[in-house]
Amino acid sequence: MINKALSRRNFLKYLAGATAATVPAATLLTACKRSGVAGGSASGTASGMTMRKNPNTGDNVSLLGYGMMRLPMLPDGSKEDPETGPFDQEMINRQVDYALAHGVNYFDTSPVYCRGLSERCTGIALKRHPRNSYFIATKLSNFDNRMWPLEESQKMFENSLKELQTDYIDYLLLHSTGGGGRDPETGQGLSGLEVCQRRFIDNGLTDWLVEQKRAGRIRNLGFSWHGDYRAFELLLKLHDEGRYHWDFVQIELNYLDWFYANEINGSNVDAVTLYGELEKRGIPAVIMEPLLGGRLAKVNDDIAAELKQRDPEASIASWAFRFAGTPEGVLTVLSGMTYMEHLEENVKTYSPLKPISEEDHEFLMHIAELIYGQKEIPCTACQYCMPCPYGIDIPSIFGHYNKCIREGNTPQSNGSPNYRKQRRAFLVGYDRSVPRLRQASHCIGCGQCQSHCPQQIKIPRELHRIDEYVEKLKKETVPE
Repeated sequence: MINKALSRRNFLKYLAGATAATVPAATLLTACKRSGVAGGSASGTASGMTMRKNPNTGDNVSLLGYGMMRLPMLPDGSKEDPETGPFDQEMINRQVDYALAHGVNYFDTSPVYCRGLSERCTGIALKRHPRNSYFIATKLSNFDNRMWPLEESQKMFENSLKELQTDYIDYLLLHSTGGGGRDPETGQGLSGLEVCQRRFIDNGLTDWLVEQKRAGRIRNLGFSWHGDYRAFELLLKLHDEGRYHWDFVQIELNYLDWFYANEINGSNVDAVTLYGELEKRGIPAVIMEPLLGGRLAKVNDDIAAELKQRDPEASIASWAFRFAGTPEGVLTVLSGMTYMEHLEENVKTYSPLKPISEEDHEFLMHIAELIYGQKEIPCTACQYCMPCPYGIDIPSIFGHYNKCIREGNTPQSNGSPNYRKQRRAFLVGYDRSVPRLRQASHCIGCGQCQSHCPQQIKIPRELHRIDEYVEKLKKETVPE
């Protein structure tokens, strides 16, 4: 159960201190006094976009960051481009143009996004604009243990510069520092802490990146974290000891993860703890998964009705975006905006930000309790688990299961009044969403996917659980 007093204190402590235009003066003054905020770090642009100042460089960064992880695809039947593959470069260019015109200036990519083509597509789109009009964030995504040797990781960095058509990176991240893996010689599983140590510390990679920063090829150096909290602690310890200085850190933060990440994912840590550790060190936070892979934009009808009753004009997604952008120490909130309408809506939400009030925060904690009670699988469809060596479409299986939970189509008794309708919706939808040869029944439990999952989902266990549930529905026995 959430400690409501703690919830209120933490919220007021982290409330943004520079939103006077959108918050009544008395409320803002009270929040600033309680939180010790002396002044504001947010400002606006001619377009109305709320901006945050990076205390390390003075960069004015848009509160909305463009995540280049889910780029628009060419229409079905279109011939792939030899350079950009199945991605619609013309549409990417249009959306980047719109983003820049409306104050968005932070673009986040990676060598592994979009079949390895995200950096290239991003570089093509941004190269058409003055270099000082945007900030590029990319990552050292050396997940494969063949990339752990220093020279291989160095090649990845150099290739990023080439693909992005630039001679420096504004924000460079050590990617997914808490993720587990396997020993390249023995094949034995390694913890997230061990992998972090090998990927970034023991091989001298971070020392080399610091040298690149001194040479001006990197302007800000940070890391993104998922998984093993000991890796997070190690990197902050190195910061505290002065070995490395982290200019920013990317964490997952949303109103469900604020208190429930640990209970949902087991080995993860609640966002309130992650943010608090960064806030007390003065390290700006970059936020990923504000919608938790779209989960907080597609809540069930009852929860949606509560959100709409509180603010009929606000979209379901805007509540999550406002929550993620409210804490003062947040530099930017990333959103993977595949479609122009997503971009337009998110620009509207942050132009300017209407921060979450104390009462709104309490309301969203109530909503989080309701969502947590549904027991969905915390998959964000990031695709890190793919490809499965046995062809299983893991994200689509989890996506269908979660969708059915939200829509009330996971019957728990064959005696319920809507059993037939719910059973049909689940089974027919499953076959339509996931081809038979790619369904959960084909999982052999090899575990290759699990070590790559940022959410630390026990993927084989969940696949087997879903497969058992499907078999019970087919045989019309009462599901457990």
